Amino acid sequence: MIVPRSASSGPARHKTVVIADDSAVVRGLFARWLGEAGQFNVVAVAGDGETALAHAGRFKPDVLVLDLDMPGVDGPSALPRILRESPHTSILLAATLNERNTRLALECMTKGAMDVVSKPDSRAGMTLSLDFRSEFLLKLGNIAQSAPQPGTLPPEVELDWTHGPANLRPLVWSMPRYLLIGASTGGPRAVARVLFDIGDALAEITTLVVQHMPPLFTASFAEQMTSHVGVPAREPFDGERLARGTIYIAPGGRHLGIDRRLGHLVAAVSDGPPVNFCRPAVDVLFSDAARHLGAAALGLVLTGMGSDGTDGTGGAGALRRAGAAVIAQDEQSSTIWGMPGSIVRARHASAVTPLDEIGGAIRALLRGGAPLA
Repeated sequence: MIVPRSASSGPARHKTVVIADDSAVVRGLFARWLGEAGQFNVVAVAGDGETALAHAGRFKPDVLVLDLDMPGVDGPSALPRILRESPHTSILLAATLNERNTRLALECMTKGAMDVVSKPDSRAGMTLSLDFRSEFLLKLGNIAQSAPQPGTLPPEVELDWTHGPANLRPLVWSMPRYLLIGASTGGPRAVARVLFDIGDALAEITTLVVQHMPPLFTASFAEQMTSHVGVPAREPFDGERLARGTIYIAPGGRHLGIDRRLGHLVAAVSDGPPVNFCRPAVDVLFSDAARHLGAAALGLVLTGMGSDGTDGTGGAGALRRAGAAVIAQDEQSSTIWGMPGSIVRARHASAVTPLDEIGGAIRALLRGGAPLA
């Protein structure tokens, strides 16, 4: 049973922010936007990585906005040093996204950065784009609030399993043959950790991943997963027959589902409308899996904002009704406990598990053994 913590009292503190970017124009714009938002206190700015590192150590900010391209020590080089100096600081990357910067941003997100905002490639585009301003403030606000919040679970929520070594065997009706993963903010790192911990047992299942990402990112993310876990990972095409021992990453901006065509299970890739503001949507993947896989599926919802995966008639609820188990990442190990928390509150979670135990538990299930205590 999960017992909620008591809510804290007193007025909310403005979140502290350090801005690190080699452009004085960008630093000025970000500082002005944050000041106008009325929820943030910009305590320092930096034009290079060394200064950003010094500010992180001195101010221990809630959020540090980190440009990838800076003179001297660039963003990717500064990131691990910043996190050592100030481990509770959340990092929001800022970059003009080309092929190189996309790879660097993904690498940074698997090493501790929480999200990335794509800067327009011109000064006019940056100063005039209301969409960019809104995206910047939304993403920074979300990660600034990512610390666990008190009172997030009602006391009557009961789960089949909650804490301790994760033995998934009592939760499944039959051995899963498909692993379905949904994630958003903080997801690249979490997905990489889970897949790495499952290891060579991935060869025994088909894995489908919905990670909320722009189109440029998903192909690079698939390449990174192939290198990271040693199992083929790629964006599928519509109608591609699903193969065991392969990781399928939803293409950015397109839904990934499952269909049965000519007697075979295939990837269903579509440009259908967003579901709960998401495309790709975890709800689409889970709903299709409930229809075509049933108890042969194992659902996993990792860190991310929002409630994707908790559709009222489909999503994780449909998976549970079809006989599948659904694991939710626990609050303490989540960057943002939006998506997994929503699964838990809706009583769709079979288990609530810390990130560092999920992969081992799935590996033990697939190999027929018990997880290490």
